[in-house]
Amino acid sequence: MNFTDLMQARYTTKKYDANKKIDIEKIEQLKDILHMSPSSINSQPWRFTFVESEEVKTKLAKASYFNEEKVLNASHLVVFSAINNKVLFEEQINANLPEGAVGYYNNFLKEKPEEELHDWHVKQVYLALGVFLTACAGMEIDATPMEGIVAEEYDEILGLTGYKTTFAVAIGYRDEEDQNQPHINPKSRLNREEVIFTV
Repeated sequence: MNFTDLMQARYTTKKYDANKKIDIEKIEQLKDILHMSPSSINSQPWRFTFVESEEVKTKLAKASYFNEEKVLNASHLVVFSAINNKVLFEEQINANLPEGAVGYYNNFLKEKPEEELHDWHVKQVYLALGVFLTACAGMEIDATPMEGIVAEEYDEILGLTGYKTTFAVAIGYRDEEDQNQPHINPKSRLNREEVIFTV
């Protein structure tokens, strides 16, 4: 299947088959893919938590509004978090990045308000989301990105320190009765000419 076909076939899954689990080899591959995700100046201001424990999933489901059923029935839940501690971030980049990248941070980002800096971190996490959803499509794994969660409760349940939950992604295999499948509910996009331009 070529890349265009993958994008046509993938969709936001609304209903999962709770009896189908993702093989551990594929989970490990997804971890490797996230580990290799791109970020501005290679800053990597993130943490990715793969939740397979049914006990933890149940707790997180209760903090997921209308996404509760997806969290409960998906094979895994992946929580994407952005660093939100400036000191911790600076320690990380000083220890791991080349002088030029650290210089960029010091010259263009360091003096920004912490809220604005955190927004920049969050943008990097969204880059990883695009990679992750595409990888899932290529591996024939269904996925549901979810901002409809109580991030503060996720942080508490997962014991996050120095990081803040940005969103979560349920992954697994669709229930055949899922009404959001493209052959039942065709994809809806703006006309190509309205969003793609050449100058």
